[in-house]
Amino acid sequence: MLPSLLVFDLDGTLVDSRRDIAESANVLLEECGCAPHPEEAIGGMVGDGAAMLIARAFDAAGCPMPSDALARFLRIYDTRLLRFTRPYDGIPEMLGALGGKYTMAVLTNKPLQATRAILDGVQLSRYFGDRVLGGDGPHPRKPDPSGLLEIADRASVPAALTMMVGDSLVDLRTAHAAGARACIARYGFGFHGPVHEELDPTDVLIDHPLDLLTFL
Repeated sequence: MLPSLLVFDLDGTLVDSRRDIAESANVLLEECGCAPHPEEAIGGMVGDGAAMLIARAFDAAGCPMPSDALARFLRIYDTRLLRFTRPYDGIPEMLGALGGKYTMAVLTNKPLQATRAILDGVQLSRYFGDRVLGGDGPHPRKPDPSGLLEIADRASVPAALTMMVGDSLVDLRTAHAAGARACIARYGFGFHGPVHEELDPTDVLIDHPLDLLTFL
């Protein structure tokens, strides 16, 4: 049975934000006297929220992390949200094609204010309305399923008819924990090989945003 609610991750799924995130993290590392990381390395640290990203970045640099590191990172990143961040090729067309047929929402571990600023800045907000949950809300961050279940409940759609669209193992586990289907975007910077090991037969893999249209 096809889903009637599509819930999208943000970073690595709707938008390519890797460069802005990486440069912001590296600014902080260099301020603290630590060596910066390649953009690809920091991209692989994204997915579990900003606090985990910064902890991983300092750990990988072999540097002590100051107690105010998270707050400093968020201040830096807030000034750089849209320097290079753009929707992936095909995202506006895909959302436009699905918007009249499906209820769509966003569930991300990024703070809500930054999430809304990015969605507004890249002109995607109109597809989701108020159906946007960030990682600083009342629910635990993904892969805890609470946020996904809250979105489904608000939309009056059972979890079995909900699809989580994301690029990482975090999104896959969120979907499975909620009893929902998963669509995993291999084009996203959060995609890594271990995702394959946890796929269910009803899960979908896509290599381009428009590929989703062929499954729906």
